[in-house]
Amino acid sequence: MKETVKIILFIVFIFFVHLAIAKDLEITVIYDNNPYNKELETRWGFSCLVEGLKKTILFDVGGDGSVLLGNMRKLKINPEKIDIVVLSHIHYDHIGGLSDFLRENPNVTVYMPQSLPQSVKDKVKNAGAKLIEVHHPVKIVENAYSTGEPGTGVKEESLVIKTSKGLVVITGCAHPGIVNIVKKAKEMFKTNVYLILGGFHLSGMSSWQIEKIIKGIKNEKVEKVAPCHCSGDLARKLFKKAYGENFILTGCGKKIKIKNAF
Repeated sequence: MKETVKIILFIVFIFFVHLAIAKDLEITVIYDNNPYNKELETRWGFSCLVEGLKKTILFDVGGDGSVLLGNMRKLKINPEKIDIVVLSHIHYDHIGGLSDFLRENPNVTVYMPQSLPQSVKDKVKNAGAKLIEVHHPVKIVENAYSTGEPGTGVKEESLVIKTSKGLVVITGCAHPGIVNIVKKAKEMFKTNVYLILGGFHLSGMSSWQIEKIIKGIKNEKVEKVAPCHCSGDLARKLFKKAYGENFILTGCGKKIKIKNAF
C-alpha cells in the first residue's frame, strides 16, 4: 500500500513539474488583408510573429514596411526582440517590408528560398544580417523547421513547428498547394498536423474546387484550420462549415495560443 502511494505521489509530482516547465506557442498575425483587430491597418499580404520557441521568429514581412512596423507598435511588439526572419516566397506582399524591418533590426538571421533573386539576398547582406538560403528542409531552431522550397512554379518555403499536439504549419501563399504542403510536413516528421495557418491560395476558386481541397485536408487528418490572406472569403466560409469549432477566424491582429506546446 505504501509503495502504491509513493508511486502515485511521484506521478503527480512529475505531472506538476512538466506543467511548470511547459511552454506555450503563440502566433500573432501582424499583417493581413483580413481585418480582426480594428486598431490595426490591413493591407494585402501576410506576416506573423511566432513566440514560445527558443528564438522568436517573424514569418514574412508583408508588402509595406511602414504598415508592418506600425502594426508592431500598436501590438507592442519590439522589432529588436526578433531573432529570425523566414521569407516564404518571391511575391512582394510577403517580402516588401524587408528593408524597413532590417533598418529597425539588422541583427537577425534571414531564411529565404534559394531561388529568390540576388537583389533580395543583397538587401539582407547589405543590412548586415545573416543570410541562410534554403533549398531542402532544414532545422531553424529546436522544434521549428523549414520545408525547403517545393513547387514547380513559384517555389515556396513554409514553417513547420513540432508541438505536443502535433505539427503547426504556417504558409505564406501555399503556391505548391496547401494539401501538398501538409503532406510534406507529415512526411518530414511522420506525425499529424494539428493546425495550418496562413494563405491557402484559394481566392477565385469555385465552391467545388475548394470543397475538393477541404476533403484532401480532412483526409490528411488536419485538426484545425486558420485560413487568411489569399484564401478568399468563399474558402473561409466553406472551411468554417466543414470544420465548425475547429475553424479559427483569422485576420490582422489575431493571436492564437497553443497551451503547453513544448
